[in-house]
Amino acid sequence: MNKKCLGCGAVFQTTNPLEPGFVDEKVKEKALVCKRCFRIKNYGDYQVIKKDINNYQEIFDGIKNKNDLILFLCDIFTLDESLNYINNFKGKVVLVITKKDLLPKSVKEAKLLNYIKENYDINVSDIIFVSSNKNYNIDALMRIIMKNKSSKNVYLVGNTNAGKSTLINQIIKSYAKKEGFITTSSLPATTLDVIEVNLSDDLTLIDTPGLVSNNNYLTGVKPSEVKIIMPKVEIKPRTYQMKPYQSIIIGNYARIDYLSDKKNSFTLYLSNEIKVKRINLNTNDYLRDLNKTSFDLDDKNDFVINGLCFCKITKSCKVNVYTKKNVDVFKRNNLI
Repeated sequence: MNKKCLGCGAVFQTTNPLEPGFVDEKVKEKALVCKRCFRIKNYGDYQVIKKDINNYQEIFDGIKNKNDLILFLCDIFTLDESLNYINNFKGKVVLVITKKDLLPKSVKEAKLLNYIKENYDINVSDIIFVSSNKNYNIDALMRIIMKNKSSKNVYLVGNTNAGKSTLINQIIKSYAKKEGFITTSSLPATTLDVIEVNLSDDLTLIDTPGLVSNNNYLTGVKPSEVKIIMPKVEIKPRTYQMKPYQSIIIGNYARIDYLSDKKNSFTLYLSNEIKVKRINLNTNDYLRDLNKTSFDLDDKNDFVINGLCFCKITKSCKVNVYTKKNVDVFKRNNLI
């Protein structure tokens, strides 16, 4: 039987350092994790591994028709149409909204729950908000799992960076009889294959590779930039009183041109690490060579730059949003 890395799930191999599961020949028999996972865990040194997207699709096609319980994880910042993927599963699905600790404490779960129910037609047995870093609602999630599971196997599915591996590690810490860990990082595609974690005779959690979203800002971004873009602590919303024909510059990542003739208020929800500034729309063309998306917004809309930020407005207006090509930029009903 081929030996697998406990960190990312890849089968060990000793021939190609650029392929999944590489270990040095001299340590193969004793190794628990591949060289890549070892360096991520001990040095924060992330190595991009080429993995055929078809392999991921085969994994999910195999899960869709099972009757096992599915935990579908979604980052609190990426509530979008990807939630509709839930309706592909035959078995029961629990929607787990992760990273709750990143939103301001003033944002109430009841409002977020109503938002999901009103805006997405999804078939789920339950919805729960969790924070793995703060150990928030982990016990409640375990009760939901034990109530809804139809077998010992429970699958964790979701987009890259949704927090699947981090959640499993928190559950291992709190509930497992023996020590272990799954490799985590802020970079996409850290988990490369299915990983089974046997918590007890009655429960096995099965971690799966993240669904790669090509329209997310983080896809293809350098590791150093991902660490800036992805929030790590509770964000501090930044509100800007916008005068006619001003622009907002979001780091080196995006530009927002305000095109209406009345004052307005824009509140940005994004990583505290990203620098933001206002400029004169007519005298500065910085970032205007990026891909443009135009919106007519009303006072009940947010606009979202997928994987980077979202913005809440207070009055109807017109805006142009500039960001890199292929990133999904869309409007939605107010989340907050």
